[in-house]
Amino acid sequence: MPEVDLPADVARGLTTFVDAATAALGPDLVAIVLFGSAAEGRMRATSDVNLVIVATRFEPSRLDALREPLRLGRALIRLSAMLLLESEVEAAAEAFAVKFADIGARHRLLAGRDPFATLQPTRAAMLVRLKQVLLNFILRTRERYALVSLREEQLVPVVADAAGPLRSAAALMLTLEGRTAPSPKQALETLAGEIGGARWVDALSRLSQAREQVVLPPGTGAATTLGLIDLAQALRERAEQLS
Repeated sequence: MPEVDLPADVARGLTTFVDAATAALGPDLVAIVLFGSAAEGRMRATSDVNLVIVATRFEPSRLDALREPLRLGRALIRLSAMLLLESEVEAAAEAFAVKFADIGARHRLLAGRDPFATLQPTRAAMLVRLKQVLLNFILRTRERYALVSLREEQLVPVVADAAGPLRSAAALMLTLEGRTAPSPKQALETLAGEIGGARWVDALSRLSQAREQVVLPPGTGAATTLGLIDLAQALRERAEQLS
């Protein structure tokens, strides 16, 4: 296991899974890659443990042997795994450029050889996908707000779930603008400040609170959700100016 700051139970569970997956896939395994907040040592209460498992093929009997390790990992450490053929890596990077740009920027190799060391989606693909991610977030979050906003406690996961797409989109937008930030969180804060000054300070603070503590101050859920939709719309308008 690489040196990364993980909670002890997550580190144990991840080691157990990697050993089991390596045995299950055998010579077909190309890589097991950890990405996202866990790869940075920035896990929070609501964080998943995100993996990409790359193989030359997923032969049915070997895939069946992976079932129980996956089920156990999901139950114990919120493990989520993308199963990707080596031949699909470049196509997936073009189709899901925001996610793979994020994977390229922050990942740790747990087993095998690194298929993402030099992978870079094209600028055109990143720009198209950036706009898609932001529009999808706006539409999906607007629907969730309409469905659950009468019960404020149900808005907490809506707000927490906004962290992934908004922060990844902001980090990619800075990349497309020829800039960087120490983390996706800081990328989002940087762009929000540039676009709106203090307009979204409270919404971003509550976003972090919902993600880290799984709670929001009473009476703030609706305003926070609508504020994040407003921020996403502003980011999308900025993305439209890129070429």
